[in-house]
Amino acid sequence: MPVESTQYPVNLVLDGRRCLVVGGGHIAARKAEGLLACGAVVHVIAAEVGDEVRALPVTVEQRPYRRGDAAGGWRLVVAATDDRSVNAAVFEDGEAAGVWVNSADDPLSCSFTLPSVVRRGPLTVSVSTGGHSPALATWLKARIEADLGPEYEVLLELLSSEREALKAQGRSTEGLAWQKALESDMLTLIRAGQVQQARERLQACLSSS
Repeated sequence: MPVESTQYPVNLVLDGRRCLVVGGGHIAARKAEGLLACGAVVHVIAAEVGDEVRALPVTVEQRPYRRGDAAGGWRLVVAATDDRSVNAAVFEDGEAAGVWVNSADDPLSCSFTLPSVVRRGPLTVSVSTGGHSPALATWLKARIEADLGPEYEVLLELLSSEREALKAQGRSTEGLAWQKALESDMLTLIRAGQVQQARERLQACLSSS
C-alpha cells in the first residue's frame, strides 16, 4: 500500500472473529491487547514469545512464520516482528488470500493502518496520519485525551438513553435540537455532578424543537 494512498476509515466489528498476530515481543503484545479489547479471538505465531504475550488470553504457536499462515481463515492479521522480510511475507500471503494485513511500522506492507485511539466507554476518537507519522498521531492522541474527560462518557449515555426513549415512544429522533443541547451547558452540569439537571436540559432543548 503506497503511503500516499487516501485511506477509507472504518470501525471493524471483531467480536468473536479470529485474528492472527505474527510476533511475540512488546509491540505484538500491544497489538494483541488492542484486538482482545474488541472481543477478537487472537492467535499468536512467533519464534520467540515474551512474557507480555504469554500473559494474555491468546493461543500461541512458538515457531517461525511459515508461508501461507496468513491465509488461515483470519478476519485480519497483524505482523509485528522485528524482521521486515517476515512482515513482508505475511503481507504478501494476506494479499494473495484476500486477508487484511497490518505491518507494524511498515506502511508499504499494509492493507490497513491502525490509528491512535482514545476511548471513553463506547465513544471512540481516532487519529491517523495514514502511516506518514505515527509519532504525530500519538502526540495528537495525548492532546485529545487530556481534553476528553470522563464527562463525555456520561454525556454520551444521556444522549443515547434519551434517543432510545424517544424511539420507544414511536417518535422520530431526526430533526430535533441535538446540536442545541450539545452547545448548552450540559457538559458544565455533568462536570459539576449535576447529571439529572443535564438530563433535564437535554429534554428541554429537544422539546423546543
